[in-house]
Amino acid sequence: MTTTTPGVSGTSEETSPQQTAAPRRDPAAPSEVSGLTHRLATLDRLVELGEGRVDQDLMDDAAALLARAGDRLRLSGDHTIVALAGGTGSGKSSLFNAVCGLELSPTGLRRPMTSSAHACVWGLDGAGPLLDWLEVDKRHRYARASALDQASGEEQAGSLQGLILLDLPDHDSIRSEQVAEVDRYVGVADLLIWVLDPQKYADFAVHRRYLEPLAGHDGVSLIVLNQIDRLAPEEIDECVKDLRRLLEAEGSRTPHILTTSAKSGAGIEDFRDVIADTVAARRARTQRLVADLDRLIQRFEDAFGAVEPPATIDGKGAAALVEALVDAAGIPAVAEAMESAYALRATDYVGWPLTRLATRLRSDPLRRMRLVELRDELRAAFTTPVNAQQAHVDNALQDVTEDVVRDLPPSWRRSVREAGRSNAEALPETLGASLRAVVPSFNQVPGWWWAVRIWQYLLLVVAAVSVVWLVGIAAFAGLKVAHAPTRLLGEAGLAPYVALVLVCVLGLGLLTALVARNLVALTAAKHSERMEQQMREGVTAAARELVITPVEEELAVYARFRDEAGHAIRDVAR
Repeated sequence: MTTTTPGVSGTSEETSPQQTAAPRRDPAAPSEVSGLTHRLATLDRLVELGEGRVDQDLMDDAAALLARAGDRLRLSGDHTIVALAGGTGSGKSSLFNAVCGLELSPTGLRRPMTSSAHACVWGLDGAGPLLDWLEVDKRHRYARASALDQASGEEQAGSLQGLILLDLPDHDSIRSEQVAEVDRYVGVADLLIWVLDPQKYADFAVHRRYLEPLAGHDGVSLIVLNQIDRLAPEEIDECVKDLRRLLEAEGSRTPHILTTSAKSGAGIEDFRDVIADTVAARRARTQRLVADLDRLIQRFEDAFGAVEPPATIDGKGAAALVEALVDAAGIPAVAEAMESAYALRATDYVGWPLTRLATRLRSDPLRRMRLVELRDELRAAFTTPVNAQQAHVDNALQDVTEDVVRDLPPSWRRSVREAGRSNAEALPETLGASLRAVVPSFNQVPGWWWAVRIWQYLLLVVAAVSVVWLVGIAAFAGLKVAHAPTRLLGEAGLAPYVALVLVCVLGLGLLTALVARNLVALTAAKHSERMEQQMREGVTAAARELVITPVEEELAVYARFRDEAGHAIRDVAR
């Protein structure tokens, strides 16, 4: 008597020795799983490196494959998922029932006949979580009972231990939810069996939608030409040849085609043996994932270029960037203003005091205007970001990456350009800060200014003493206004000598002022050059931190992506 167990879950309450017997394993399976795991880890790194940079559809498909592969490898490896897919009237449900030995799936010609997936399981241990992952309705889960297996023979029964056979809805169903269900199962089955009939084996829909995209899955695909009882022997050969031609034209290298008739039983045993061999090998799970991985990895070929990418912006490009930012920050103009301000400020220290006094007594609107302009110009440079030159900054950021992205794929060109512009908003403020950094040195007063100032005030004191001396001689020796308190004031003959001292002191003061002025002009230029160099160093540091380093980091990501993708594609070639 034949029995079935509906609603398969994680374990079975009553199992037979045939159901619990350990399945045969291929000795190479552990190494295959290890190699697949390594390749999936490479794909995971590619997704991590390419996220937001490479085509998003490719990244989404890669992430979906990683998730599906992780789930499939985590679930039972002792079971092989075999899916029967086909159109209305192709006879896939009849083949399903023939393999099961039971009428589990309804058959007929109306559309659609199989409205949802049916599953028959050989070996219950570990099948429940796998069926839950497949989302097979518990009403359509069946367990192959041991009584039938024993009646069929020990060798045959054991050969299907670990099989999960799925009868899918019609792929040409008029109900979109059933088509979506077929697509989902086609994406996760370990072995895909496409059941075609002599009338619709060349149907454009099944070839374009399924067989052509899965052309690289020959190792985990089987084409069954069913209902051959409707054909004469010579017609069978012609249909098989034509079907093979179609499959090879779509990219299939070695299509595996079987002919069957569920009605007459022709080819059913061969069909069952192919399934049994696949289940016994325990390799379809990894082979399917490898086939999916190979097909996906090939799409990465357009995501990286053949030319070795540069590691950084070359010296010429970096120098051009710095010069452009220097111009955007207005550093030459600021340096010139600082030179003028230095000279005007130095005059207040090293100029001849009498000349400075006369200048202050005599209003100089030009000098006052110049000081105001310099003060405003320097204040703007030191207290505000350089946002007035944002257009120059944008142009500089655009130009600096053009050389390094020339040989990069389009998506990576965009990401490198974006990396170069990632700190565009912060750059003006940083450039302003590099200018403000020179303010402390600008406020300092050189020591020689104080020395000259003290010297000139000493000369001024000597001149004042000389003037007082001459007035005293004139009053006491010349005008005889009173008796001279000392001979220094009563001797008229000392007047020429005192006058000579006065002239020499005044001349020495003017000479000192002249020499100091020339020295100020020289030191002002050097001071301006030094300040400009300091500001350039600040701009260079800002360019390195905010532009060049992000570009280098993005180029490093691309280099790693290119290396990983190259290894992955070479693995496909092997």
